Amino acid sequence: MTEVEQFLTAREEEEIVKAIREAELNTSGEIRVHIEKTSGKLSSYQRAIAVFHELRMNRTELANGVIIYVAVEDRSFAIYGDKGINEVVPSDFWNSTKEVMAAYFKNKQYKEGLTEGIRHAGKQLKQHFPWQEDDINELPDEISKG
Repeated sequence: MTEVEQFLTAREEEEIVKAIREAELNTSGEIRVHIEKTSGKLSSYQRAIAVFHELRMNRTELANGVIIYVAVEDRSFAIYGDKGINEVVPSDFWNSTKEVMAAYFKNKQYKEGLTEGIRHAGKQLKQHFPWQEDDINELPDEISKG
């Protein structure tokens, strides 16, 4: 089994997907989690941006997608939000969300860290991009892996 496969159990992955679905019930925003072995020669933040575009998250109608990127072997992660959400959240929002997640990650509580990050992002998305009757889920909720 690779490090990426061992990072989360199947049950933990299900719980993360459930957290994404619950967060998205209240917003038109989109949240994705991407896990891969390493970010290579890029920083985790640069790789998060690249994966954001590879997953076509930049094509949401309101530019309100958020990716939580994890490089398992590098022991690093990043959060990247599209311009629509970045224009309305407090300037320290992503860093404060990352700090909450890092506290869990330091104790190897990866599922808990990811679900808390999803909840934090979901609250901001709900506040600034509330769910509307005609909303559709623009992106898959499943965890993507590289």
